Amino acid sequence: MEYQLGEFEELVLLTVAAQHDQAYGVSIHEFLTLETKKKINVSAIHVALKRLEKKGFVESRYGGITEERGGRRKKFYIVTALGKKVLDTSHDLRTSIYQKIPQLHFGKI
Repeated sequence: MEYQLGEFEELVLLTVAAQHDQAYGVSIHEFLTLETKKKINVSAIHVALKRLEKKGFVESRYGGITEERGGRRKKFYIVTALGKKVLDTSHDLRTSIYQKIPQLHFGKI
């Protein structure tokens, strides 16, 4: 079976994998904003997480209730074995294509 990831979904999934058991909406938002140096809508992250969970690439669990969050619980995400396989396949494909680029010399950019 072939699984497809959009570019943004891939970035979110990579972040969930990188943050392992500590990934939640705000931490993913902060990480991606820092890494991409782009303004990212936190709602877009939540939409991507829902899609990834529906596809079976991530699983979620709720953390404990805290006063600092006004009694609300954080929803944490972890990458599943299928999600890791999809990331590995994507990485292998991108690496394979990248390695086919001939040595190009453009001078200073």
